[in-house]
Amino acid sequence: MAGELIEAIGHYIYLSPEDKELVHQLFQKTTLEKDERWLNEGEICRQLAFVEQGLLRFYINEDGREITHFFAGEGNFACNYESFLKHSPSRKNIQAVEKTTLWTISQQNLEIFYQKTGEGEKFGRLLMEAELLNTIDRFLEHYTYSPEQRYQQFLSQYGGLLQRIPQYYVASYVGVQPQSLSRIRKRMAAC
Repeated sequence: MAGELIEAIGHYIYLSPEDKELVHQLFQKTTLEKDERWLNEGEICRQLAFVEQGLLRFYINEDGREITHFFAGEGNFACNYESFLKHSPSRKNIQAVEKTTLWTISQQNLEIFYQKTGEGEKFGRLLMEAELLNTIDRFLEHYTYSPEQRYQQFLSQYGGLLQRIPQYYVASYVGVQPQSLSRIRKRMAAC
């Protein structure tokens, strides 16, 4: 039923048989269609999700342009942690790039998970630490890497998803126009 979810949580903490049963009780399965948003800018993020199948894109609207910041594919947890933790309106949108199956848990049920599992709070801490490190890395890449280096980093991080992500989303993530991304790809292929 939620084997991949149990396995993903198990990468962070030990889950007893009782803990696994609690996961089955607290997480709900949901499906998004292609281009459907899981979270809209201005809404408060009230759930943590695990991507079982599919792909999510995190982006902001800046002066009418969509700027992609992150992708979450199979086996990843997804959330707008800033909105989730502060109970504040989201500045990001989270959208399905393709049909996507998620296991979601509400903030209230996540607190129950933290309290009732032996290492629940450790799971939350480790998940937040991983998110913080990803955010710092992304911030530093944006300000210190050239577009070519950002594209190479994209390939390193998301290379397995490249055929599933439209090129204009990749260009947005790298911080260039699609035409510039084409030139970067041509230069890299020539090397």
